[in-house]
This record gives sequence, C-alpha cells and structure tokens, in this order.
Amino acid sequence: MDEGIWVGPDSAIPNRDGIRTDVADALGELGLAVLRWPGGCFADQYDWRDGIGPREQRPRRRNIWWGKEEDNGFGTHEFMAFCEMVDADPYICGNVGSGTPRELMEWFEYCTYDGDTTLTRLRAENGHPEPFDVPFWGVGNENYGCGGHMSAEQYARLYQVFSTYLRPRGNHHKTIACGLDHDWNHRLLRELGSAHTFDLLSIHHYYKAGHSTEFTEEEYYRLMAEALKLEARIIRDTHLLRFFEGDAPGRVGLAIDEWGAWHPDAEGPGYFMQTTLRDALSATILFDVFNRHADSVQMTNIAQTINVLHSLIQTDGARMWRTPTYWAYMLCKPHRGGRALRTVLECERRELPDGRTLPLVSASASRDGDRAFVTVTNLQMTEPVEVSVGVGELRLDGAEGRMLCADAANALNSAEEPERVGLVDVRVRTAEGALVCELPPMSCLAVKAGLY
Repeated sequence: MDEGIWVGPDSAIPNRDGIRTDVADALGELGLAVLRWPGGCFADQYDWRDGIGPREQRPRRRNIWWGKEEDNGFGTHEFMAFCEMVDADPYICGNVGSGTPRELMEWFEYCTYDGDTTLTRLRAENGHPEPFDVPFWGVGNENYGCGGHMSAEQYARLYQVFSTYLRPRGNHHKTIACGLDHDWNHRLLRELGSAHTFDLLSIHHYYKAGHSTEFTEEEYYRLMAEALKLEARIIRDTHLLRFFEGDAPGRVGLAIDEWGAWHPDAEGPGYFMQTTLRDALSATILFDVFNRHADSVQMTNIAQTINVLHSLIQTDGARMWRTPTYWAYMLCKPHRGGRALRTVLECERRELPDGRTLPLVSASASRDGDRAFVTVTNLQMTEPVEVSVGVGELRLDGAEGRMLCADAANALNSAEEPERVGLVDVRVRTAEGALVCELPPMSCLAVKAGLY
C-alpha cells in the first residue's frame, strides 16, 4: 500500500489527494470489477475509526502481521476515492477476530446509510455527505487462521451475530462468509443450517513450486498443476452450496477473493515477489477455470494488487511498471460482461512425477452478442501447438488476435526493462468457419471474432 498506491498528498510522486495517479490509471485500464480492503489478515486487527478524520490526528498502531507501524493515512475515505479512480466496486472486509458486532454495524452505517444520524453527520464532516456505495461486506478473513484460529462451528455462531447487523430490511448489499476446505465449509453450513444466510462463500487458493525466478522444468509444470487444484475445490463447494440451498438453488455463489502464486522467497515483512511469465500463464489457465464455472464463481480477487505476492503492478520510488500478470488481465479483459460458453478441449497431457497428468493446453470462450472471444494457453515449454477453434454449427470470421508471450519462462518486467513481457498482435486465419493459429511455447492467445 505505502509508496505503491498511497504516497500522501505532499509526495513529489504525482498523486490525487495522496493516491498515485500512474497506478490508478494503469489499474483503471484493466476494467477491474472490485477491490477488497483492508485485508487480508490485517482486516481482523483493523479498527475503522482509526482511518477517518484529519490524518494528522489519526492514531499510529502496531501492525502485527506486517512487522511495522500503521499510520492510518489510508482509511475509509481514501479507499473509496481509490475505487472511484479505478472505477471498481468497493469490498470491505470486516473485523471479526478482534472486533465487535457493534463496530462493524457502525462502519456499515457510516458508509451506506442515507439518513440523518450521528455517524452520517460525521461522514459529512469528513468530506462525504452522500453515502458510499459498498456492495460487498466480508464477515472476517481467514478466521480459521490469522482471523482468530476458530473452528467452523465457532465462526458460524459469530457469523450469525455479525451478519445480523449487515442485513437490515431492504438491504441490497451482499455478505461474504469465510470458507476454507470442504470439511470446514460443510461444518460451517451444517451449523448455520442453510446457505441462504450469506450471499458468497469466500475461499482462498495459493500455490507454489520452486523459487519465483530460479525454477526447474518440473517446477514450472508443477506450478500449473497446483494452480489447477482450485477447479476441484470449486466443483465440490458448489455442490455443497446447492445442497444447503435446498429448494432455492443457484443464488449463493463463491468468491475466490484471494488467489495466486506464493513462492517460498516471498517472505515477511514485505512479501515482495518477482512475477514472471510462468505466473502470468498460471493466471490465464485459472481465468479459464473461472469462466468454466461462471454459474457459481461470482467474484475473484488476485492477491495482491501491487508490490506484494502475485501482483499486477510494481513500483520503486517514482518508477512504476506492469507485471506479466497485469498483461494476462489485459489480454483476458474482453471476457468480462460476456456470456460464458461451454468449451470441449482435446489436447496432449503431461504426466507429472507424482502421477498426476496436466493438460498442456487450456481454453475458454464467451459471447457478447454476435461476437465471440476465445482465450487459449499453450503451457508447453519447448513445443509450439497448432490450435483449431470451432463453434458447432456456427461460423467464425473477421478474427483479431493478441498474444502474451516472452523468450523465457522466468521472463519478467522491471524498472530497467518495463516492457520485456507484454502483448503482441498476431494473425489468426479462418478455415471453413473455424479459427486456426499456431501458439508458440509458453503463450496465451486471445481472439475476437464474429459469429455467423
């Protein structure tokens, strides 16, 4: 956050009321749907009142998770301003681990209520008379771990109490419950009695295989397999939700609100990690997973946005550059707002040392009116692959292609080489109504085409 998004209004780095304009502009270009804050583990330590009012009067607190002090210069109003600059919906994660139901209830009122109360007057005094539009409210973060080390049953009882004050009559906001693995989620739902007590169930998925930049061929492929473990979790938890929805299935969904690579060299307190082409391709194949399960996966949030773990942007002082994963997001951006199409894929598979097999090609497709959008990833490290894409009885024509690729799996962008990894335009031909293109090793192709 500090120096990445928030530099303060007195910084020499160009900013708008303390928020870096280069970072906000770059994120705005991606068309991000939602931003989650204040965490993460920090959410269950955070007192929202510390982050409002004149900045020079805000308390300085110890941040037990990041090994530093928090001056609270970036608080509720700053987060809302950042979301507005990026044009993304705010998602606030409330403090269940060390907070109280009243604290979260009052934060909710401060942000969203349009009446005349002491809290709404305080909001006006702090510069925002109108309520903020905060569609998503998380009831704690990882409460099985850093959010309190609770059992599923303990968390279920606390969730019922906290969420009561986030769901007043006529409320259109969505509440998000903390999930973990299949066993925890089953016990949580059994204790709650129904899935209809929340709108989304949060699950997190991190994966790793070797160092962030110095990895073997086996570790390259293993990272992809570790990433794809998420699909089985999505399928299991979707079935679980549908069972506990009873006679009204389909309303409750999943929020994969922390996901990404977390390599062993990303250590505290900063958790900085280089992000390579390998990481970007692990993202494109997970985008395909999200598209395949768009009926249940209603939100995803990579961890994290900037300078930490699997980030989209990195900074060094006034310098800013986009990571390969930023370009993965840009490449797949046209899927957003479309209608997911069922894909049937035939490709070679690689057998891994542990007996698993990894598909060497990944793909997904969506439709927006009379236009189709297809993304295809070739995971092979040394071999190109020719891809043919057909759409049943329909025909594709007028194709436009872009590709994410680089000269090495560990290729990355940096302050010195900010554009080593990026997007290039490619020619895609059509043959008998199908798309035909050759993908080089370690690449992702995105194609827009007309449907006839």
